[in-house]
Amino acid sequence: GTSDWELTATEFLLDCCPADYRRYRLLRRHPVVLAMFATVFVEAQVAASRDGLAGVRVGLADFVEPEVIGEAVEVWSQQQAWLARLRREVGMVTEALRGRQFIRRL
Repeated sequence: GTSDWELTATEFLLDCCPADYRRYRLLRRHPVVLAMFATVFVEAQVAASRDGLAGVRVGLADFVEPEVIGEAVEVWSQQQAWLARLRREVGMVTEALRGRQFIRRL
């Protein structure tokens, strides 16, 4: 069976993935498989946000005011920070599902 923490981990990982991943029984039954899917998806989001930030100024220069571009840059920056945290969290859950034990530090 699956322990309570694995059920919580599964829900967390599903929340990190596209909604349609929930329809696959395999991903619910095997959290370590889901962790791999979540890792790949989050890494793709990290790459997409990096590309978005790199191209936002040139891509929007002819269409919106400079202050709007500045705001768009800020949104991309916030997204990148959030994704960096999410990447770490998914990584820790993945390692735990693979058997790594963490020691709490003060």
